[in-house]
Amino acid sequence: MSRIGKLPVAIPSGVKVSLNGSEISVQGPKGSLCQLLPERMIIAVEAEQIVVTRPTDSKQDSALHGLSRSLINNMVVGVSVGFTRELEINGVGYRAELSGKVLTLSLGYSHPVVYEIPKGIEIEVVKQTRVIIKGIDKQLVGSTAAKIRSFRKPEPYKGKGVKYAEERILRKAGKTGK
Repeated sequence: MSRIGKLPVAIPSGVKVSLNGSEISVQGPKGSLCQLLPERMIIAVEAEQIVVTRPTDSKQDSALHGLSRSLINNMVVGVSVGFTRELEINGVGYRAELSGKVLTLSLGYSHPVVYEIPKGIEIEVVKQTRVIIKGIDKQLVGSTAAKIRSFRKPEPYKGKGVKYAEERILRKAGKTGK
């Protein structure tokens, strides 16, 4: 049995869960999310928890069991607490600037990189070199952070570029002269 799938998802106070066939809707203080789950999974909303069970022990059902439970848990955590991802910008002259729903990044190119913030995401520029991405959808927060990081990935020689705050860049030694 799936170790993740067999764990029940606790429903915190202030969060409402409604089930309509294989579609689950979660509403909380931060917003609401809706997800279509695999029809084979059996989802039961009990008193203060959600339990996901699978019909058979086939390989596909086993994989979908853990996936379904993780998706539900991410929805519950997102509408109650939310998700954040922090980025650091390293390099001389590299900076970020927020104006309305547009993030402008100066990353050493001949032009500034303009990124339009997607709906459902909040971006906060703490310093010019620190960007915090917040939202209730874990997948959207992660993909937004990855997109911003892809504009200038950190390079291994000087460590310049956009990196996750918890990421460690393995540094390489440069060439040595004779």
